[in-house]
Amino acid sequence: MTDLPPASSADAQARVHALLNEGARLLRSQRPEEALAPLREAHKLAPHDPDIAINLGGALVMAAKWSRAVRFLEEAVARHPHNAHLWLNLAAAYLGRLPLASRQAQNRAIAAYEQALSIDPQAANAQYNLGLIYAERQEWEQARARFQAALATDPQDRDAALWLQRVAQILEEER
Repeated sequence: MTDLPPASSADAQARVHALLNEGARLLRSQRPEEALAPLREAHKLAPHDPDIAINLGGALVMAAKWSRAVRFLEEAVARHPHNAHLWLNLAAAYLGRLPLASRQAQNRAIAAYEQALSIDPQAANAQYNLGLIYAERQEWEQARARFQAALATDPQDRDAALWLQRVAQILEEER
């Protein structure tokens, strides 16, 4: 917790902490709609706390509330521009559902993923998600490079390995 109300008491800190923990627990249980209420309340009590912003932004994304997530996360990254997790969530919000994402939405997501990687080169799933975007665009060389980078970050990433295999096959067939 980095941002609590001025003159916050131990009780207020405990309340914010409990709300954040409850929201995070619900997110881990794949219940983003239920997580929104405690996370919104925590955000009201500590509006500049990046941990709350990460979780609330993630809940909005998981609940497919894309435009709300974008508005919220754009404000959060403006306050915390060096937080890779916020940029990852913003990228996911920009993208929404990849097969339905416009080229502009994809471009915005790419820029946000790149920003996350500039902050943390090991940013979770950023390379993999970039690979998916480039595969959707049929930009196979870019996709291959991103899936290779994802595997360099996490050699156990089975999805990245499968996609890399698919992309390699497509590139071979195009020759």
